[in-house]
Amino acid sequence: MAKRNQNQTLLTEFLLLGFGDLQDFKILLFTIFLIIHIMALTSNILVVALVAFIRSLHSPMYIFISQLSLSEIIFTSNIVPNMLWLILVGGGKISIARCIFQFFLLAFPTVAQCLLLASMSFDRYVAICKPLHYNMIMTFGNQVQIVITCWLVGFTLSFIVYIFLARLEFCGPNIINHFYCDIAPVVELACSDISAVELVTSLVSYPVVLSPFLFISATYISILHTILKIPSITGRQKSFSTCSSHLTIVCVYYGTLTSIYIFPPSSNSVNINKGMSLLYTLVTPLFNPLIYSLRNQDIRRAIKKHIQIWNKFLAT
Repeated sequence: MAKRNQNQTLLTEFLLLGFGDLQDFKILLFTIFLIIHIMALTSNILVVALVAFIRSLHSPMYIFISQLSLSEIIFTSNIVPNMLWLILVGGGKISIARCIFQFFLLAFPTVAQCLLLASMSFDRYVAICKPLHYNMIMTFGNQVQIVITCWLVGFTLSFIVYIFLARLEFCGPNIINHFYCDIAPVVELACSDISAVELVTSLVSYPVVLSPFLFISATYISILHTILKIPSITGRQKSFSTCSSHLTIVCVYYGTLTSIYIFPPSSNSVNINKGMSLLYTLVTPLFNPLIYSLRNQDIRRAIKKHIQIWNKFLAT
């Protein structure tokens, strides 16, 4: 437990080191990360726009996919632009208030993503295990309630942690060896009592990460059991293909999330932690729309159709 000496001056800003040990490659890193960020942002915006404006995509699964893409837009827009700036300048200062708010904008979509992935597994469970009741269960009203609940829970839980973080005092040192303000390095620098923050963070993070994962696991056990009962091989393959993309995203998402937060590397493995965080903040937001959405026949068909319409419009 850290305590502040009465003679110490409170800090107002942190120093983010970014990738200071890779400055010889800063132009290469900046270029690669910028390209990946633009691709991720563009593909996720495209998914959100397609689902919003194309009536044929107004089904529960595509609505959940669009919300997942929206969470990725918020997440990556919060982290990556500042990370790119840190690469160019070799590290930089950030106010404590802005740093803590950056964590809030990181935690908010992360919690929502966990719940959205669980909601998507429930949608697949109803579609495969309860097909006759699908339209009755997954009504538009229920879809809206599920989506609002995911975002509301994400906002509320993240805001609670944010309030406790904002009450901390910092009096030195002020160096964070990372490219964004994550909760662990910020709390380590506090010189006031951190017991309340640690308690609240534990009460929020573990259930939020593990409960949806256990729920997803349970639903897929039921789904697998139902699929194995299907007599035809073609029917089994078709049923499982509707779940394969979701399972891929769940494995990638929870693999990186648990590596960073549930079973994080030791404090001596800073570079490993940065590498896992890069995978989580850069690659996963690009991976989601490419694997989950843009490979989907309905979305590809919608894109092709609207490209043809646009080409005809330009030709006139």
